[in-house]
Amino acid sequence: MTISIAIISDTHAHLDPRIAEIIRNCNYAIHAGDICGEDILNEMQPKDGKVYAVTGNNDPYCHNTPLPEVINIDLPGGKLTVEHGHTHGHHQPDHDSLRASHADSRVIVYGHTHKQVIDKTATPWIINPGAAGQTRTHGGPSCLVLTIDEDNWEITPYRFTEQKSSI
Repeated sequence: MTISIAIISDTHAHLDPRIAEIIRNCNYAIHAGDICGEDILNEMQPKDGKVYAVTGNNDPYCHNTPLPEVINIDLPGGKLTVEHGHTHGHHQPDHDSLRASHADSRVIVYGHTHKQVIDKTATPWIINPGAAGQTRTHGGPSCLVLTIDEDNWEITPYRFTEQKSSI
């Protein structure tokens, strides 16, 4: 059985429709914080309906229901940990710090920097999907898809061109 998980972050109240389409084609979805509105979580519609989300440094006042700071998801072949990352270094979260905090994970997802990262230099892997909205996308909205087939984990990056406003 193959599982696909769309991984996004830093929507800041806007989910790019092309990324919403990727989410619809995945089994589950993860948002690594700075959601800035519960409507974004409602827009995330994966096939199996399960959306995991953590709070970002811009979220504490944006949600009626408080979100956790860290979540752990048990998956075939290992554990995936999600946090926003801002407590591990404000401008650039320290990967060694993340790895030390979640040493029993296979993959750690963080957001905050709005920059897409796939760091497989050590275990656990550290990944950041980049920004899935309109704010500081560094070349266009982006996301990642984690595909799990038994014990094989693959990460596929996506980046879309920035769309010019018609206003």
